Amino acid sequence: MGEDNRHQSAGVVVEAPRWGGVRTSQPMTDQTETETVGQFPNTSPSTPLAPVVLTRLVWALFVASLGALVARLWTEGGWTVAGLVAVDGLTVLLWVVVSFFSGIVHSYSRRYMAGSEHLTRFFARLSVFTLVVMGLVAADHVALFGAAWLAMGLVMADLIGTVRGWPQARTAATLARRYFLASSALLGAALVTLSWATGATTISAILANVAAAPEWVSLVAAGLLVLAAMVQSALVPFHTWLLSSMTAPTPASALMHAGFVNAGGILLLRFAPVVTVDSTFMLLVVAVGAASALLGKLLKAVQSDVKRKLGCSTTGQMGFMIAQAGLGFFGAAITHLILHGFYKAYLFLSTGSQVEHTSPKKSATGTTTLLGGVVTLLTAVAGGVLFALVTGKGTHVDSGLLLTGLISLTTLHATWTTVRNTDLQATVRYGVVPLIFLPAVAVYAGVYTAVTTVLAGVPLVTVPTDLTPVHGVVAVAFLAAYVAIETGLYRRSHRLYVALVNASQPATGTVLTSTEEYNEH
Repeated sequence: MGEDNRHQSAGVVVEAPRWGGVRTSQPMTDQTETETVGQFPNTSPSTPLAPVVLTRLVWALFVASLGALVARLWTEGGWTVAGLVAVDGLTVLLWVVVSFFSGIVHSYSRRYMAGSEHLTRFFARLSVFTLVVMGLVAADHVALFGAAWLAMGLVMADLIGTVRGWPQARTAATLARRYFLASSALLGAALVTLSWATGATTISAILANVAAAPEWVSLVAAGLLVLAAMVQSALVPFHTWLLSSMTAPTPASALMHAGFVNAGGILLLRFAPVVTVDSTFMLLVVAVGAASALLGKLLKAVQSDVKRKLGCSTTGQMGFMIAQAGLGFFGAAITHLILHGFYKAYLFLSTGSQVEHTSPKKSATGTTTLLGGVVTLLTAVAGGVLFALVTGKGTHVDSGLLLTGLISLTTLHATWTTVRNTDLQATVRYGVVPLIFLPAVAVYAGVYTAVTTVLAGVPLVTVPTDLTPVHGVVAVAFLAAYVAIETGLYRRSHRLYVALVNASQPATGTVLTSTEEYNEH
């Protein structure tokens, strides 16, 4: 966003993007010229100091968070301020992750936002957002937790509407703010319900006494918590705010997709003793997460816009995260949100490099021989076995089997995509592929094990459930959706295709309809 696309007749000056540094101009010619980025602007009396100071502050927070994580691993128990703050393994782990993501975004934004009239306000919002999230994961008092959740949403809505003179940005910010207020209201109702039922005003005390509360009260609170998580994580059908948020500057989008939407998984882990109160309710969480994961994948398949593809992908990935929580593997959900955050932040911050003017070319995807099919299948099975051996999940007849099966399906997809790439030599496709993807599975399993170790002491990090027909239906649905997308079956139904396109449309008021209007902002 924020780019100037004024292309006129030959010989007329072409203006460079308004956000991202010093505006340059050059004659328009038939030659394709590579635009070089100038040196980083020097800080001067006319350049605000806020970006420099706040960036350094965030990186200092990252270093301090690393120290806290190391100290936490060497000590037993948590650090508390009675009735107000409780710092446990989840807290210090997320401090490290949040401050690192924020540091990257701050550093990137110094060039991206250079010269913008919104520079200081944008950096102030980024820093406030970082501090609020770090406060949220440490909060123990229900009022402090609820206030931090609300503030987190309001600051993110303000980042979405950074360009206040842009009607579409204002509309997107207003829409997001309504969703976030609804999420805060749901969370507030859940906290009040739990506090009333247990007579406690801190999260730690609530979790310690929730077993004595009436089951129906716990179920009501659990339902409110899951709804709040669904809204914040942009699960279907609450994904509209995310797909309408493309007016946000790219760094804000990166922070949103890499951090903000992960709040749903964090919420469910923090209140795991409440969410796991009933096995049938856990099945509902699995179904909700799986539905969003599948629909997110299908919605992404019909997109052509780069950022909207990423938005639909985030909806699907957050659905998978919630499904992992429903399976009872909250540690896996936290691992997923961390790795997904790294990946999605990279994708958003590099979206500009994805746009290039090229001529259509023949796809490099071809048919696969029997050997390719065998290699793919064996690699997928080996990936699942390797994950089970490293983590111990899937070695018993419980929901861990479904988790391991999904890992195998993911490995299958990655391997299949590679062996069909005809740009690669056959020896590379069939021989080296297992040597690439199996170590990747081992790394994922290792990270999962490490995260689970850090979360030691957090209530109910791993609570596998018994296998049920619902788990079987979810497994079949994932496999069927994968086949439908790989074979293009979803495109053969015009009704389904149109339904997917319509379901992935942003709010009308956030869509740009004229180039002139775009150029103004």
